[in-house]
Amino acid sequence: MTASSDLATLLVSCPDRKGLVASLAQTLYGHGANILDADQHTDPVAQMFFQRIRFDLSSLTTDRVALEAAIREVAGRMHMDWRLAWGHHEKRLAIFVSRYDHCLYDLLLRHRAGELACDVALVISNHPDLAPVAAQFDVPFHHLPIDAATKLAQEAAAEALLVAAGVDTIILARYMQVLSEGFTARWASRIINIHHSFLPAFIGGNPHRRAFERGVKLIGATAHYATVDLDEGPIIEQAVVRCSHRDSVEDLVRKGRDLEKVVLAAAVRWHLEDRVLVYAGKTVVFD
Repeated sequence: MTASSDLATLLVSCPDRKGLVASLAQTLYGHGANILDADQHTDPVAQMFFQRIRFDLSSLTTDRVALEAAIREVAGRMHMDWRLAWGHHEKRLAIFVSRYDHCLYDLLLRHRAGELACDVALVISNHPDLAPVAAQFDVPFHHLPIDAATKLAQEAAAEALLVAAGVDTIILARYMQVLSEGFTARWASRIINIHHSFLPAFIGGNPHRRAFERGVKLIGATAHYATVDLDEGPIIEQAVVRCSHRDSVEDLVRKGRDLEKVVLAAAVRWHLEDRVLVYAGKTVVFD
């Protein structure tokens, strides 16, 4: 089995044209890299091409610097947006929470079980309630209270902690605060939020009450990248569960929380495995 430090993943997107697959494959082969799997998608409406290539570096005949330079040259020639993730670099996560604990517990348990290949660097909360949960998993916990007057100062303090800890991805595990436009823009495509509704239905707060009032027969949960437009970021994963006229609001909340855990965990895992490409306000999620 190839060691994770010898693996790399290349994600590319560009206008569709002939020769894209061959150009990338020949570049990797020419440097001795062994392609382990490749997945691609063409959007015929947008005329865009997307590809994810995972390859083994242990047989390189050059070095990583030369390989990256060669990929950069091909990308420039083919007008590609590209991202290269080296296997030796483990992503570092920060989890933002408020008072709900179900998503936090689920992520930390999955991480302990080895399901999420990352380092959970810290937990940040605007309430002290979940400090014991973080302590149970030996994760540093930071309580940063917030109100309208201190919002920007609180975000600055949080961002200082993120930078100091080398965090590259933020998970909003039912963090009941709206991030500022500046903060969200600086962390574009690196903030994953779980919304307790099947977006775009019932955006904003209290979706289960509104779903109950409408008598819906399905409720859902949505994991998406946070953007400056509330609850309208590119969707990574969604799921639904059936409900009926017999379900109370409390029943809908309970069913929804089960979905939230599963949907958020899937989105986080795919992000960590570099399976997600964002374009035109939506995503391509490779198998």
